[in-house]
Amino acid sequence: MKSNKSLFLEFFGDYPLIRILDFLLENNLFDYSKKDICRNANVSWNTLETFWGSLEKKGVVVFTRKVGKASLFKLNAKNPVVAKLIELDNWLMKKSIEKISPEKEKIRAVA
Repeated sequence: MKSNKSLFLEFFGDYPLIRILDFLLENNLFDYSKKDICRNANVSWNTLETFWGSLEKKGVVVFTRKVGKASLFKLNAKNPVVAKLIELDNWLMKKSIEKISPEKEKIRAVA
């Protein structure tokens, strides 16, 4: 049976912090409210609050703007640790594609 988990989750495990990082990595072009991050990463508000302060303090996430009452945040691509996580996520995708690619070439040769 195929898993719907991302490669990042399969590699690091399915934990709330990893789900948050995975969501932010996959959507790093946009900023989100903490409520949206919770909803999209399938993490409760209370769980997010247990480690959110640490993510901000370490510079993993940064405040981008305020829309109404909501503060929006995004992954801090300038942070060296985040840059390595992005690099790792890209590498995992590349390896996955390389794994699939030879199988598709064999199918094309048969057809």
